[in-house]
Amino acid sequence: MTLTADLLVVVAFAFAFSIGAHYTGACMGMPYAAGAIRPWHALLLMAPLALAGAAFASGHVEATVGHGILGGGTIVLGVAFAIVVSALALTSIYNLVTVPTSTIQILVFATVGAGLAAGLPIQWGTIGSLVVLWAVAPFGAFALGFLFVRVADWYRPPLPSRDTAARQPGLGRNVVLGLVGVGAAASFAMGANDVSNASGALIMTGLFGLFVAGIVGGLGIALGVLTWGRPLLQRVAFDLVELDPRMATASQLAQSTVILVSVAFGLFTSMNQALVGAMIGAGIARHRSTVLWKPIRSILLGWTAGPVSGAALGFGLVWLFTRVHLL
Repeated sequence: MTLTADLLVVVAFAFAFSIGAHYTGACMGMPYAAGAIRPWHALLLMAPLALAGAAFASGHVEATVGHGILGGGTIVLGVAFAIVVSALALTSIYNLVTVPTSTIQILVFATVGAGLAAGLPIQWGTIGSLVVLWAVAPFGAFALGFLFVRVADWYRPPLPSRDTAARQPGLGRNVVLGLVGVGAAASFAMGANDVSNASGALIMTGLFGLFVAGIVGGLGIALGVLTWGRPLLQRVAFDLVELDPRMATASQLAQSTVILVSVAFGLFTSMNQALVGAMIGAGIARHRSTVLWKPIRSILLGWTAGPVSGAALGFGLVWLFTRVHLL
């Protein structure tokens, strides 16, 4: 008995669906929190832009996931299936408890665990580059968020807090356009950055080329955004930091900058880590008390557990599939 290619495609699509839901807050949380866009409008804007990013800007990252983590040529279906199932299961659990964790880190370490169990060579140079990026990216976003707020405040006095003004009607047209614009950029960046979490398995097995795999994954992401994305949108928008429109714009712009620069080099990093780093930077640029540390600590715990659980589950599933002759 062997696993079929159709089953792998179905599971990869389901994983893309989960990714779309998981990253709604990371992409459109800031415009929503500032009152520039309604929740369903945010999701309707995000979905096609994420699909476009997945289809047209994900090729370098997909190549990294499909060919740059495991060596030994084309990967058998069972190993790829174990990788996707591991990452899908863990990401879905985090979605259910509304903790924004790093799907990318889960996926990469699930791939490492599965590769070790299957006796495949691991390209540790790629892993090292990714780990360095993951360590640096939140600090880069923090610095940009801090800098963008300070520069903006240098030109104009700070705006009132979210509670007194930012959630009230009457945001200026330019403010609304700016907030929605950075959310749109983040949505496109997410498609380019994250679709390979699901579509990489389709590439490593040789089932699809880069473009078709990006389309399949992008459609799954868009559907996830529209049908299951609102809880994470609410969590990131209102539980992490008290924002005014200028801080929200700075945070989302810093996040998008970090992600798009990473994608340009064929690497991918966590949307949520970049956003939280940028929000903390923006908050500290005003007052340390604006940052709500308790939910951030819970997210950091999820980021720590994600890679460990991903590696363990990936390894365990390949070991199990070998014992029951699915490989």
